[in-house]
Amino acid sequence: MLFIVSLLVGSVSIYYLYVFLEPKKASAPLPPGPPPKPIIGNIKELPPPGSEDWQHWLDHKEKYGPISSITVFGQTLVVLNDADMALQMLEKRSAKYSSRPHLPIAELSGWDKTLGLLPYNNRFRAYRKATYRELGSANAAGKFDGIVDKEVTRFLLRVIQSPNNLVDHLRKESGAIILRIGYGYTIEPHARDPLVDLVDKAMDDFSQVVLPGAWLVNFVPFLKYLPTWFPGGKENETAKEYKDRLSIMHDKTYDFVKNQMAKGTHQPSYVSSLLEEDTVLPGSEEEIVVKYSAGALYGGGADTTVSALSCFFMAMALNPTVQKKAQEEIDQVVGTSRLPDLSDQKNLPYVNAVFQEVFRWHPVTPLSVTHASSEEDIFNGYLIPKGAIIVPNVWAFTHDPTNYNNPEAFNPDRFLGATPEPDPRLYAFGFGRRICPGRLLAEKSIFLTVARALAVLDIRKKVRDGKEVPIRVEFSSGTISHPVPFEVDLKPRSKGHEDLVRAVEREFPWEASHAKELGI
Repeated sequence: MLFIVSLLVGSVSIYYLYVFLEPKKASAPLPPGPPPKPIIGNIKELPPPGSEDWQHWLDHKEKYGPISSITVFGQTLVVLNDADMALQMLEKRSAKYSSRPHLPIAELSGWDKTLGLLPYNNRFRAYRKATYRELGSANAAGKFDGIVDKEVTRFLLRVIQSPNNLVDHLRKESGAIILRIGYGYTIEPHARDPLVDLVDKAMDDFSQVVLPGAWLVNFVPFLKYLPTWFPGGKENETAKEYKDRLSIMHDKTYDFVKNQMAKGTHQPSYVSSLLEEDTVLPGSEEEIVVKYSAGALYGGGADTTVSALSCFFMAMALNPTVQKKAQEEIDQVVGTSRLPDLSDQKNLPYVNAVFQEVFRWHPVTPLSVTHASSEEDIFNGYLIPKGAIIVPNVWAFTHDPTNYNNPEAFNPDRFLGATPEPDPRLYAFGFGRRICPGRLLAEKSIFLTVARALAVLDIRKKVRDGKEVPIRVEFSSGTISHPVPFEVDLKPRSKGHEDLVRAVEREFPWEASHAKELGI
């Protein structure tokens, strides 16, 4: 065994020595960064597991400036800690920077076929065309306003009935919205839903797959050929688990819609609409487009929504003055005899500012999803090699004191007045040709949840034994970042507010779940 390991290490070392020592003529220097060591490069500069990756890369700004780079086993990684630079590169030069890095871990786990990780190619364009047709315009997204309206109010009802399970209720709300829109699927209204659980786990997988620096196989592709029992092969075993889960997610949901359509019992959905518009043959490219573009709806809208709304509830418990001001605006504009709806957004400037501040205070994807250069480029005098991984540090953008006064504070007033600070949604949903096609739907569900929660709930710190339970303002690592577990006290503002919420059971009676028909 020792001989085999030594042979493997020696072979990899010889290959990378060749890569490093092969004479190259650089037309410009790489962005500044620490000097690489032979063979391994700057591998020790990668964020430690479980650390706040965004803060790790922000430290590079102090050392090397707003754009920096490291090299790991010959792979260049460029970090952008300046918002204007990111917009210049990823928006104005999107033709060169709209691809995704080739990640062996994505190939091993099946995530390389998904919208989020496809390179900028014909399949990617087909995915985008389908999602924009069904969701990309205000009119298209507006078809689903009724679903959002119903499920947001059901979320409030669950909170009133069981106030200690906030995150579970948020997951059920977002899952109900996305799965109904995507597949016409109705979740278990009161119990755990097997599809929601499966897809949530798959989203956790995705968050790990795209985490910069987390997988050795991305820097040493040879490792993907190792058996799982071999030293260094553990990542292959994990990838297989991810792939199996992803396949079930795409195949079961697609088959569910087809079966419902065959019986004439389907609900209008993203998938049914695509299947009705075109002839889709089994195993065809068109079938792949339908399956995987539908799967992207959950990835782009469910876990991200849970993260944003978890941050909202944390922020309200920590900032009662902000909460009170927003509630007063709702009471004055909407009144107390009905719930706010989407048409009220334009008349609720402070509530809308709270909604914006949620995206800024802690971005859902602090490091966005990495881009890749599809050709060599000279940017701001620096060489960006073809295939370089581009990491936009969105957290750094939204906490830059040159753009945001006192960025650590949750302060919606920053977006009001004659000189509002930049709208963080410029960065929250991606960049250029990779911007999230479902962002309009995500914004609607988040705003309506924020507005209605403020209208009917008092959100406070939990009190135990006569003392407030402190809230740790900390967040998980991973591509989609969540607050670490925290407790809040959620109560109706009055009996009248509670009655408004409970009326949803009369207006929207609970439907039977499709869970048994799914066959998971």
